[in-house]
Amino acid sequence: MSSDRLAARLASARRVLGVERAALDALAERLDARFARAIGILLGCRGRVVVSGVGKSGLVCRKIAATLASTGTPALFLHAGEGSHGDLGTLVRGDVLLAVSNSGETEELLRILPVARRLGMPLIAVTGNPASTLARTADVVLDVSVPEEACPLGLAPTSSTTATMALGDALAIALLEERGFSVEDFALLHPAGALGRRLLRVEELMHRGDGVPIVGEHASLEDTLVEITSKRLGMTAVVDGTGALVGVITDGDLRRGLERAADIRTLTARDLMSSAPKTIAGTALAAEAVAVMERHAITSLVICADAGRRPVGVIHLHDLLRAGVV
Repeated sequence: MSSDRLAARLASARRVLGVERAALDALAERLDARFARAIGILLGCRGRVVVSGVGKSGLVCRKIAATLASTGTPALFLHAGEGSHGDLGTLVRGDVLLAVSNSGETEELLRILPVARRLGMPLIAVTGNPASTLARTADVVLDVSVPEEACPLGLAPTSSTTATMALGDALAIALLEERGFSVEDFALLHPAGALGRRLLRVEELMHRGDGVPIVGEHASLEDTLVEITSKRLGMTAVVDGTGALVGVITDGDLRRGLERAADIRTLTARDLMSSAPKTIAGTALAAEAVAVMERHAITSLVICADAGRRPVGVIHLHDLLRAGVV
């Protein structure tokens, strides 16, 4: 590629980004009390936020609805064209209609407004034409007009769709903050995929109850071997007479103990154990468990119930691998 062609392509890309940046700057400057009123309406919604549009606006609507739903605001997308052919049955009293049209004169969208009004649904209009039919019908108008489209022909929706999507993000995040939406709430709504795996808690993956290998500190070598073998975690917790954790025995501890013993028949769990066991709270993120294991070059952690250090669970590296945390 010639240097002139490269320079021309980069200049075109930078011009587009500059035009869209200017559109976002203009949108930010224009925000006022109408945005706050829209947030109030959405917070008061007892049903779902129905986001509706067609064409490129419809594609943006899908993203806005998905972002709202994933951040604690129940929402769905309604294709305005399909709405006029039977899908208006999805609308119910208590919903809020968030209608998106750059021109504000989209015929398919205007057709569904009377039904929404008969159901008593508040209407928030997102439009680039504050004087449009859609705007005149709405309870709140959010103006997403842009100085120019990035398309040099002024035809393809570019800056206008960018501004609309950014406004949707602003609504979703404002609602998230108002609701006090937490990491735990986010994890509940994202159980699958990388996000959900990152937010898994140790207590969701750990072995518990009869699945936890535990022996008393005076347990014989035979009993210790049986516990480690039967529970199949390659280790066992060791507790004292009060049930408090005093150590762990891994396969490596067993080998080292057998190598140095004068008479293996006299060995007890206390003779074999490592007396500084690594533990983690059940409420800790599974990713934290991975970090502790990597830091200490170990493959399991004991979870204790309280300050009394009573073992209630064990998490193994294999559990974290199966869950996709590692």
